[in-house]
Amino acid sequence: DRYTEFLRSHLGTRKVLFLELGVGMNTPGIIKYPFWRMTAEYRDTRYVCVNLGMAYAPGDISDRSLPFDEDIAGFLRPVCV
Repeated sequence: DRYTEFLRSHLGTRKVLFLELGVGMNTPGIIKYPFWRMTAEYRDTRYVCVNLGMAYAPGDISDRSLPFDEDIAGFLRPVCV
């Protein structure tokens, strides 16, 4: 409920970053596809994907996406030190 309320009150009115960490293609309908859809639908959104060997953003949102083909631990290390 909190997630739904956050999206309802922020999408279209504020900048939103969809940060995807290590989501594969086993169940893309839960996180990956909704993030792509919302990034395509709302101009003030950005999509960041961190996934070793599986970093990808579809062409229609590539201008507002940053796919990082890295291990999550290495990607977050500078922030967590």
